[in-house]
Amino acid sequence: MNKIVANAEAAITGITDHMTLMLGGFGLCGIPENCISALVQQGVTGLTCISNNAGVDDFGLGLLLQKRQIKKMISSYVGENDEFERQMLSGELEVDLIPQGSLAARCQAGGAGIPAFYTPAGFGTEVAEGKEVRYFNGKAHILEHALTADFAIVKAWKGDRFGNLVFKGTARNFNPLMAMAGKITIAEVEELVEPGELDPNHIHTPGIFVQRIFQGTDYEKRIEQRTVRPRS
Repeated sequence: MNKIVANAEAAITGITDHMTLMLGGFGLCGIPENCISALVQQGVTGLTCISNNAGVDDFGLGLLLQKRQIKKMISSYVGENDEFERQMLSGELEVDLIPQGSLAARCQAGGAGIPAFYTPAGFGTEVAEGKEVRYFNGKAHILEHALTADFAIVKAWKGDRFGNLVFKGTARNFNPLMAMAGKITIAEVEELVEPGELDPNHIHTPGIFVQRIFQGTDYEKRIEQRTVRPRS
Protein backbone atom coordinates (compact mmCIF):
# COMPACT_ATOMS: atom_id res chain seq x y z
CA MET A 1 0.00 0.00 0.00
CA ASN A 2 1.39 3.39 -1.01
CA LYS A 3 0.92 5.82 1.90
CA ILE A 4 2.89 8.71 0.41
CA VAL A 5 1.28 12.15 0.34
CA ALA A 6 2.74 15.14 -1.47
CA ASN A 7 3.64 17.41 1.45
CA ALA A 8 2.77 18.59 4.95
CA GLU A 9 -0.33 20.43 3.75
CA ALA A 10 -1.72 17.23 2.25
CA ALA A 11 -0.69 15.21 5.30
CA ILE A 12 -2.71 17.30 7.76
CA THR A 13 -5.90 17.08 5.71
CA GLY A 14 -8.77 16.31 8.08
CA ILE A 15 -7.31 18.02 11.12
CA THR A 16 -10.00 20.41 12.29
CA ASP A 17 -10.73 22.68 15.25
CA HIS A 18 -10.88 21.15 18.76
CA MET A 19 -9.11 17.90 17.84
CA THR A 20 -6.53 16.16 20.02
CA LEU A 21 -3.05 15.81 18.52
CA MET A 22 0.03 13.93 19.67
CA LEU A 23 3.30 15.47 18.50
CA GLY A 24 6.57 13.60 18.85
CA GLY A 25 9.87 15.09 19.89
CA PHE A 26 11.87 15.95 22.96
CA GLY A 27 12.65 19.62 23.32
CA LEU A 28 13.37 20.56 19.72
CA CYS A 29 14.86 17.16 18.85
CA GLY A 30 12.78 15.03 16.50
CA ILE A 31 9.81 17.39 16.24
CA PRO A 32 7.61 17.35 13.09
CA GLU A 33 8.68 20.82 11.93
CA ASN A 34 6.93 20.74 8.56
CA CYS A 35 3.55 19.64 9.92
CA ILE A 36 3.65 22.20 12.73
CA SER A 37 4.30 24.95 10.19
CA ALA A 38 1.41 23.66 8.07
CA LEU A 39 -0.93 23.72 11.09
CA VAL A 40 0.06 27.33 11.77
CA GLN A 41 -0.75 28.25 8.17
CA GLN A 42 -4.02 26.31 8.22
CA GLY A 43 -5.16 28.27 11.27
CA VAL A 44 -6.86 25.37 13.06
CA THR A 45 -7.76 26.34 16.65
CA GLY A 46 -8.93 24.89 19.96
CA LEU A 47 -6.38 22.09 19.81
CA THR A 48 -5.44 19.78 22.63
CA CYS A 49 -1.77 18.93 22.13
CA ILE A 50 -0.01 16.00 23.78
CA SER A 51 3.73 16.58 23.68
CA ASN A 52 6.64 16.31 26.09
CA ASN A 53 6.99 20.09 25.94
CA ALA A 54 5.88 23.02 23.78
CA GLY A 55 9.01 23.98 21.90
CA VAL A 56 10.38 27.49 22.35
CA ASP A 57 8.76 30.87 21.80
CA ASP A 58 9.50 31.11 18.08
CA PHE A 59 9.81 27.48 17.01
CA GLY A 60 8.01 24.17 17.28
CA LEU A 61 4.72 24.19 19.15
CA GLY A 62 5.61 27.66 20.35
CA LEU A 63 4.43 28.90 16.96
CA LEU A 64 0.95 27.47 17.60
CA LEU A 65 0.92 29.00 21.08
CA GLN A 66 1.77 32.41 19.65
CA LYS A 67 -1.30 32.21 17.41
CA ARG A 68 -3.51 31.01 20.29
CA GLN A 69 -4.28 27.81 18.37
CA ILE A 70 -3.77 25.53 21.38
CA LYS A 71 -6.50 25.29 24.02
CA LYS A 72 -4.85 22.66 26.21
CA MET A 73 -1.36 21.21 26.62
CA ILE A 74 -0.81 17.75 28.05
CA SER A 75 2.91 17.72 28.66
CA SER A 76 5.79 17.21 31.03
CA TYR A 77 8.01 20.28 30.78
CA VAL A 78 7.44 24.03 30.53
CA GLY A 79 10.88 25.54 31.06
CA GLU A 80 12.06 26.69 27.62
CA ASN A 81 8.93 28.51 26.49
CA ASP A 82 8.15 31.89 28.07
CA GLU A 83 4.82 32.23 26.24
CA PHE A 84 3.75 28.77 27.41
CA GLU A 85 4.53 29.79 30.98
CA ARG A 86 2.74 33.13 30.61
CA GLN A 87 -0.43 31.59 29.17
CA MET A 88 -0.47 28.87 31.83
CA LEU A 89 -0.04 31.28 34.76
CA SER A 90 -2.63 33.71 33.36
CA GLY A 91 -5.20 30.95 32.89
CA GLU A 92 -5.37 31.41 29.11
CA LEU A 93 -4.06 27.90 28.52
CA GLU A 94 -5.24 24.73 30.22
CA VAL A 95 -2.23 22.63 31.17
CA ASP A 96 -2.04 19.08 32.46
CA LEU A 97 1.53 18.56 33.69
CA ILE A 98 2.47 14.89 33.91
CA PRO A 99 5.67 13.21 35.16
CA GLN A 100 7.74 12.42 32.09
CA GLY A 101 7.79 8.66 32.62
CA SER A 102 4.04 8.61 33.19
CA LEU A 103 3.48 10.62 30.02
CA ALA A 104 5.51 8.12 28.01
CA ALA A 105 3.77 5.17 29.65
CA ARG A 106 0.30 6.65 29.02
CA CYS A 107 1.10 7.11 25.32
CA GLN A 108 2.49 3.57 25.18
CA ALA A 109 -0.62 2.21 26.86
CA GLY A 110 -2.82 4.03 24.37
CA GLY A 111 -0.98 2.42 21.48
CA ALA A 112 -1.12 -1.02 23.09
CA GLY A 113 -4.84 -0.85 23.83
CA ILE A 114 -4.32 -0.85 27.61
CA PRO A 115 -6.95 1.52 29.05
CA ALA A 116 -5.20 2.33 32.35
CA PHE A 117 -2.43 1.26 34.70
CA TYR A 118 -1.17 1.87 38.23
CA THR A 119 2.08 3.70 38.96
CA PRO A 120 3.72 5.05 42.12
CA ALA A 121 4.90 8.16 40.24
CA GLY A 122 3.10 11.26 41.50
CA PHE A 123 1.57 9.81 44.64
CA GLY A 124 1.49 12.39 47.42
CA THR A 125 1.63 15.32 44.97
CA GLU A 126 -0.86 17.37 42.98
CA VAL A 127 -0.54 14.77 40.22
CA ALA A 128 -2.53 12.31 42.34
CA GLU A 129 -5.46 14.60 43.10
CA GLY A 130 -8.77 12.99 42.21
CA LYS A 131 -7.17 9.71 41.11
CA GLU A 132 -7.82 6.25 42.44
CA VAL A 133 -5.13 4.90 44.80
CA ARG A 134 -4.31 1.23 45.38
CA TYR A 135 -1.55 -0.43 47.33
CA PHE A 136 0.70 -3.08 45.82
CA ASN A 137 3.34 -4.73 48.03
CA GLY A 138 2.63 -2.07 50.63
CA LYS A 139 3.33 0.82 48.25
CA ALA A 140 0.76 3.36 47.07
CA HIS A 141 0.04 3.58 43.34
CA ILE A 142 -2.25 5.93 41.43
CA LEU A 143 -4.41 5.02 38.47
CA GLU A 144 -3.36 6.69 35.22
CA HIS A 145 -5.41 6.45 32.04
CA ALA A 146 -4.03 5.83 28.57
CA LEU A 147 -3.62 8.68 26.11
CA THR A 148 -4.76 8.53 22.50
CA ALA A 149 -5.28 11.18 19.84
CA ASP A 150 -7.26 11.93 16.70
CA PHE A 151 -3.93 12.38 14.90
CA ALA A 152 -0.38 11.47 15.92
CA ILE A 153 2.29 13.46 14.08
CA VAL A 154 5.86 12.15 14.22
CA LYS A 155 9.23 12.87 12.64
CA ALA A 156 11.57 10.08 11.50
CA TRP A 157 14.97 9.87 9.86
CA LYS A 158 13.99 7.38 7.16
CA GLY A 159 10.77 5.81 6.00
CA ASP A 160 9.37 3.90 3.04
CA ARG A 161 6.08 4.20 1.17
CA PHE A 162 4.58 1.45 3.34
CA GLY A 163 5.12 3.66 6.41
CA ASN A 164 7.96 1.74 8.05
CA LEU A 165 10.05 4.18 10.09
CA VAL A 166 13.59 4.46 11.43
CA PHE A 167 14.45 7.12 14.01
CA LYS A 168 17.97 8.44 14.49
CA GLY A 169 19.69 8.99 17.82
CA THR A 170 17.87 11.07 20.39
CA ALA A 171 14.99 11.68 17.96
CA ARG A 172 13.87 8.20 18.96
CA ASN A 173 12.13 9.68 21.99
CA PHE A 174 8.35 10.01 22.18
CA ASN A 175 7.97 9.43 18.44
CA PRO A 176 7.66 5.60 18.39
CA LEU A 177 5.21 5.61 21.32
CA MET A 178 2.98 8.29 19.82
CA ALA A 179 3.04 6.73 16.36
CA MET A 180 1.10 3.81 17.84
CA ALA A 181 -1.49 5.88 19.71
CA GLY A 182 -3.09 8.02 17.01
CA LYS A 183 -6.26 7.08 15.14
CA ILE A 184 -4.41 8.48 12.12
CA THR A 185 -0.63 8.72 12.22
CA ILE A 186 1.30 11.11 10.00
CA ALA A 187 5.05 10.65 9.55
CA GLU A 188 7.34 13.22 8.05
CA VAL A 189 10.78 11.86 7.20
CA GLU A 190 14.12 13.25 6.16
CA GLU A 191 14.64 10.50 3.60
CA LEU A 192 11.98 8.50 1.77
CA VAL A 193 13.20 5.16 0.42
CA GLU A 194 11.74 2.22 -1.46
CA PRO A 195 10.40 -0.84 0.39
CA GLY A 196 13.22 -3.29 1.04
CA GLU A 197 15.87 -0.61 1.52
CA LEU A 198 15.34 -0.49 5.28
CA ASP A 199 16.87 -3.35 7.27
CA PRO A 200 13.89 -5.05 8.95
CA ASN A 201 15.96 -5.43 12.12
CA HIS A 202 16.41 -1.66 12.32
CA ILE A 203 12.79 -0.59 11.84
CA HIS A 204 11.48 1.10 14.98
CA THR A 205 7.86 1.68 13.90
CA PRO A 206 6.20 -0.84 11.57
CA GLY A 207 4.13 0.62 8.75
CA ILE A 208 0.91 -0.86 10.16
CA PHE A 209 0.79 2.11 12.54
CA VAL A 210 1.30 4.80 9.88
CA GLN A 211 -1.40 6.06 7.51
CA ARG A 212 0.38 8.99 5.79
CA ILE A 213 4.03 9.67 5.05
CA PHE A 214 5.96 12.35 3.18
CA GLN A 215 9.49 13.62 2.78
CA GLY A 216 9.98 16.87 4.65
CA THR A 217 12.11 19.80 3.57
CA ASP A 218 14.20 22.63 5.04
CA TYR A 219 14.69 21.14 8.49
CA GLU A 220 16.29 23.61 10.89
CA LYS A 221 16.97 21.11 13.69
CA ARG A 222 17.45 23.86 16.24
CA ILE A 223 19.18 23.40 19.58
CA GLU A 224 17.52 25.08 22.55
CA GLN A 225 20.64 26.00 24.44
CA ARG A 226 23.93 25.26 22.77
CA THR A 227 26.85 25.28 25.17
CA VAL A 228 30.38 24.98 23.84
CA ARG A 229 33.75 24.84 25.54
CA PRO A 230 35.59 28.18 25.46
CA ARG A 231 38.49 28.24 23.02
CA SER A 232 41.87 28.26 24.72
